[in-house]
Amino acid sequence: MSSTPPRIGFVSLGCPKALVDSERILTRLRAEGYDVVGTYEDANLVVVNTCGFIDDAIHESLEAIGEAVARNGKVIVTGCLGARPETITDRHPSVLKVTGAHAYEEVVAAVHEQLPPLHDPFVDLVPPQGIRLTPRHYAYLKISEGCNHRCTFCIIPSMRGDLASRPIGEVMLEAERLVKAGVKELLVISQDTSAYGSDLRYATGFWGGKPVKARFADLARSLGSLGAWVRLHYVYPYPHVDEVIPLMAEGKVLPYLDIPFQHGSPRVLKLMKRPAHAENTLERIRRWRETCPDLTLRSTFIVGFPGETDADFDLLLDWLREARLDRVGCFKYSPVEGAAANALPDPVPEALKQERLDRFMRLAASISADKLAAKVGRRMQVLVDHVDADGAVARSAADAPEIDGIVRIAKPGRKLNAGDWAHVDIVGADAYDLQARMVRG
Repeated sequence: MSSTPPRIGFVSLGCPKALVDSERILTRLRAEGYDVVGTYEDANLVVVNTCGFIDDAIHESLEAIGEAVARNGKVIVTGCLGARPETITDRHPSVLKVTGAHAYEEVVAAVHEQLPPLHDPFVDLVPPQGIRLTPRHYAYLKISEGCNHRCTFCIIPSMRGDLASRPIGEVMLEAERLVKAGVKELLVISQDTSAYGSDLRYATGFWGGKPVKARFADLARSLGSLGAWVRLHYVYPYPHVDEVIPLMAEGKVLPYLDIPFQHGSPRVLKLMKRPAHAENTLERIRRWRETCPDLTLRSTFIVGFPGETDADFDLLLDWLREARLDRVGCFKYSPVEGAAANALPDPVPEALKQERLDRFMRLAASISADKLAAKVGRRMQVLVDHVDADGAVARSAADAPEIDGIVRIAKPGRKLNAGDWAHVDIVGADAYDLQARMVRG
């Protein structure tokens, strides 16, 4: 490995605020061992920090980008003009990455992707995929923070703020590193996964040298190209979710959606101020299953929400009977300090909350048992989570770790390890789990 420090060229345009941004980026890169050089020809990579405040500044920025592309060829663009990436990529499609103003981490990550820093054994004590607390074969991939909704039972926005999506290039680079490190399953998480990129105005990023938009469906499609299982959690049922169902039918991402429906009564959903509360979710579910018959739907619900009547609860049970969700969790409503729902009238007595919870879970268990019984006799691929004296515990495409069921493989007949793929025949089922035997040969 070469011991020559990687060399960065830097062009900084615009106002003093942009100059401070440039100083921050350069300070970080110098601390990581990069050399900053004064000519395009001496640089391994050039960063152009642009201005986009007036037309003259836009013209100057585009000219500077063009000169860097012509004289060096490897160019990352940041700054104010980056808020309109199409303006840049239409004129200079070969730029490697475009970020907006103040995107220090994104710029540094882009430099790392294109021009990795030298390995320093005294500094680089963290593996490329980072420190993880999950087993080696699966990992959670957080794509955003915060939430733009104001559900009356929730205080997440007050703690985490509004939606802040990570740039898609950064997300994809992390996902790629995880898969290269041996991760077999990526669990995509955020507060509102299907809103991904809306706060970025679905900005175009770059991954693998190609442009890709920060949109839910585009992210799912890109993740699906990595060769790992991709499982989508916390997806609100916006209309554009329909776009990912064909990807599931094609095997690009797992046929699994974790959608927090929360209730089946339109009146209660309105009291909750749930997004898409007016959507005909039963019709959407029907269409999804027509497109992807193997689709697994998991959800969570709240019973005993303030104002929930017997009629509302009966609507919820009717909704569940028709929806026939595969995996279901349910909670009794309980006040959370700072939640708007605390001020709603007609609280439900605790005893009635418990009664409704019990009735709901009995119905959910019955549906789950029926659906799992229908899988007996099928052959499927599973991912092994751990091995014990009784055999192996694995999961199918329908099972998220820790929250869904398992596939118990008795007497596998060959040595299995956590993270192994296995092909099994399903030989038994109960309300939540499957029993299987290894496919011979």
